[in-house]
Amino acid sequence: MTDLSRYDDWLAWLRSTGESDPDVRAVFVAGSAVTGGYDVHSDLDVEVLATPGEAVAVYRRLLVAARRDFEVHQVWELPEATYPDGRQAFLNLTPDAGDMSRPTRIIDLHVSDLADQHRLVDERRHGTPYLIHDPEGLVGLRHDDEEAMSRARHEAVEQAAQRRPTAQWLVNRAIARGDAVEANAFHFGYGVTPLVRLLRIRHCPARHDFGLRYLRTDLPPGYADRVAALLSGDDLHARSDATFAWQDQLLAELLPGLEGLTV
Repeated sequence: MTDLSRYDDWLAWLRSTGESDPDVRAVFVAGSAVTGGYDVHSDLDVEVLATPGEAVAVYRRLLVAARRDFEVHQVWELPEATYPDGRQAFLNLTPDAGDMSRPTRIIDLHVSDLADQHRLVDERRHGTPYLIHDPEGLVGLRHDDEEAMSRARHEAVEQAAQRRPTAQWLVNRAIARGDAVEANAFHFGYGVTPLVRLLRIRHCPARHDFGLRYLRTDLPPGYADRVAALLSGDDLHARSDATFAWQDQLLAELLPGLEGLTV
């Protein structure tokens, strides 16, 4: 079990809140605490499941209570339109979130209406939830739709293959024109980002769409460093060539076996 002791006060508060608010149906911890990579600078990802139709009201009550019971230095609330059935906010419990000289204390609070898509978790993608409050046994494990994930992986591989020549042209054209900002943007967007998607499809297909985060835990040893080397250095042309050569290698491995891209 991950050591969450620096959030003990918050975890106890969540348990108490769940017991006292009948619309708080379940609370669990997600994120790196249960998937791996959690460290002294990780936030605490909290999922709250509310009585259907009450998620926004529960969220507002939790935010008011958190500001009352804790020293909350700053709150980032995602726009109301972000989720159709809930709200999310980041609560900074330390005065300077960017200060890495001391342990981080940030709460990623997501409140949503109780529904299968929120209470049933694919442990391959999101880890096994750490239950804080679940008296009804609502939170469970279920794999996400395999057909939908397979379609997404197929499309990503096919798009990478189709885009490959044009993508390298965009990078090289910007380099030739001496436009460093555009060249670096295209290198990242059309070179490195699709490369990482292909690496994920090849090595951790269940988390194929997780982007550039968690590379040290999701990819084979040394791969995160290889990707990092493509992002820095004086010779962008050489880094771009290496990126597209790696894309070519992965496409050669993935394209013949698209039907076999299962989790």
